Amino acid sequence: MNNAAVTGRLMPISAQLDAGQRVDLIGPNGAGKSTLLAHIAAVLPGVGEITFLHRSIQRYSAAELARYRAYLCQQQAVTLQMPVFQYLALHQPVGAEPQALEQTISYLTGRLALLDKLQYRLTQLSGGEWQRVRLAAVLLQVWPSVNRQSRLLLLDEPSNSLDIAQQIALNQLLAEFCQAGGAVLLSNHDLNDTLHHADQVWLLAEGRLLATGTSEQVMEPNRLGEVYGVHFEYSKRHQRWLIATAL
Repeated sequence: MNNAAVTGRLMPISAQLDAGQRVDLIGPNGAGKSTLLAHIAAVLPGVGEITFLHRSIQRYSAAELARYRAYLCQQQAVTLQMPVFQYLALHQPVGAEPQALEQTISYLTGRLALLDKLQYRLTQLSGGEWQRVRLAAVLLQVWPSVNRQSRLLLLDEPSNSLDIAQQIALNQLLAEFCQAGGAVLLSNHDLNDTLHHADQVWLLAEGRLLATGTSEQVMEPNRLGEVYGVHFEYSKRHQRWLIATAL
């Protein structure tokens, strides 16, 4: 993307997301992470140029975008009175081979501990269960075994309401997607999760992109301290673990 911006919310940003990479967006509340994700997903109008597969994002139809990328917004109220399996069916790629589709749904719901929830109505789910259903749906939309055209996952705070076991499962699924050649761009408030799993990190604050690079390059304690307004240091026992304390 080149000078991508949203008036009043996001200053011009130029950056590149490569195939096979997981890139984490970090920064305090109001930094512009959700705005950037929604703009890249083409659900929030803005200015500048966002190019996807050598083509402007504005030249894709909604149906084409659904084939190439999936987008998980930060929050979504449960309003539909349908069972989980029907909700997942709404996200299956057009033309997917039935056997592969069945196997993929079983695989994703198994990894996210949802096999026993497929008959539940969405309104019966807990907050964590609903988040896992949303994740299963967005992953199904672009999972390589049923959608060979998929390239990109855009996830806004996907670990919301997940316990530690499900966060580990999600990280493994994202790694599989990247290994298959997909790219993942996600916002993350868990800095240690970013530290251990992101290939690249984009640091935002007040609608500006302050730094890009590896976690070691971007997540320098003094820089993070200036952005978040707290003191950061690496654990003396575990150098790959950030500790934050009040100033």
